[in-house]
Amino acid sequence: MKKIITFISLAVITTTIILIACNKNVSGRTDDLPALNPSNADLNAGTWKTVVLKRPDTFAVATPLAVTNPAYIGELNEIKGYQKNLTSDQADKIKYWAAGGVLRWNEIMRGLVAKYNLPPYQNADGTYPIPSSANPFAYPLFPFANPPYAARAYAYISAAQYDALVACWYYKSKFNRPAPYVVDTTIHASVTKTTLPSYPSEAAVLAGVTTEMMILFFPDEIANIQQKAIEQEQAAVMSGAASRSDIIAGEALGRQIADVFIARGRADGAGAAVGNQTIWTALETNTIARGETPWYSLEVPKRPPMLPVFGKVTPFLFDTATTSALRPGPPPATAGDQMKTELNEVYGYIKNPTRDNIRIVHFWADGVGTYTPPGHWDAIAAEDFITKNFSEVRWARNMALLNMSLMDAGIVCWSTKYFYFNARPTQLNPAIKTLTGIPNFPAYISGHSTFSGAAATILGYIIPEKANAYSAMAQEASLSRLVGGIHYKSDCTVGLTVGASVGNYAIQRAKADGAN
Repeated sequence: MKKIITFISLAVITTTIILIACNKNVSGRTDDLPALNPSNADLNAGTWKTVVLKRPDTFAVATPLAVTNPAYIGELNEIKGYQKNLTSDQADKIKYWAAGGVLRWNEIMRGLVAKYNLPPYQNADGTYPIPSSANPFAYPLFPFANPPYAARAYAYISAAQYDALVACWYYKSKFNRPAPYVVDTTIHASVTKTTLPSYPSEAAVLAGVTTEMMILFFPDEIANIQQKAIEQEQAAVMSGAASRSDIIAGEALGRQIADVFIARGRADGAGAAVGNQTIWTALETNTIARGETPWYSLEVPKRPPMLPVFGKVTPFLFDTATTSALRPGPPPATAGDQMKTELNEVYGYIKNPTRDNIRIVHFWADGVGTYTPPGHWDAIAAEDFITKNFSEVRWARNMALLNMSLMDAGIVCWSTKYFYFNARPTQLNPAIKTLTGIPNFPAYISGHSTFSGAAATILGYIIPEKANAYSAMAQEASLSRLVGGIHYKSDCTVGLTVGASVGNYAIQRAKADGAN
């Protein structure tokens, strides 16, 4: 039977095409950047509070060779050999990775999310196949990198990178072996020279931990991910920043720390987030029993709800009891006067769309084939972090704070969505035709608003001079869902408030992590 793209998928794909036509970079990759030039090397980062690791000093890291050891001198000669015969391609890779490993891996991650953010087609019998991590190479490819999945992936990778670099800084301080360009001044430094010891290599730590974490989330990309890791490590050697033993020790440390995070991920409840038919049916019948109109899929054939049990995933910034405590009160009753007012407001926006409303709907759509709303906020953050001259470990810390808040905002949001199972405007009034696709999950509360409220709150703490600008972005992202016909006003306003509450947990963590 010929596979059919539903009218909703077509609408979302159209929006994606519009975004690309407007030159919205999918991965956010920035090629022409100078080498990372930290204003502070954060030499004390080995004492910062970690996320999952109980202590950063319990891993197997061998004592390095002395810089006078003949074997180490041989490693320095390896660097000189590369530099004597450096090709233009190698020079380009050095420049690319010198801009910062956390930045580059985040860009790569955003590209993978966009690549896999594609819902599967229906089967011939009208059912939908579900991507399986047990068989990721068969159709539908694993994963379907929808917003909750993407938020969790960004969070795990960022938090693992942060913990790994804290451990890396601990061992750098312990062993205090200087960088090759310090030991031998005939070695040219293609990176910014700092006082940071080179053993173990931070580039290799990032390559090791990120490779293992990314393979967990995108198992169909093993070869691509491993090649990027090799490039990063080789660039560190050729740049004069690391010797071969710096690389070997760093990669091994990164992989050990990835194992700790992978164990957490396998036990956090995300594997059961898709639910089953019994759960899907109960959501509808329980809503009807409360006297409300339940949400249902408007796709043809109807698609099962997206990750209805994601609200029970274990958060990073607080416990599962806090997830329930952060869940807001109910939305307006579907048959009440407030709902009628809000429904008419949505219809008014759709009936008379303005040029500016269309612009913000398209800019913040972040639907199928994009890096999702969490990835959009990662791109915003990365662009601003580039200007701040953060050290590699501080980059990791700030991205971890952002992405943990985005994941936990998604958990609270999904907990709320499936607790109330509230119908969308297009369901209650079929005359409402959205300016973008209709997401396949309930309305209350708005995911865009919740993600944006959390992101703006923690980013405003990290870069306080831009706090008002981030708040304005969050307001616009939230408004885009109302004027686009996807959400009611209460979905958006409450979502922003809930997101800000989650972001405040990230601020509490930031104030206590020792990095200030």
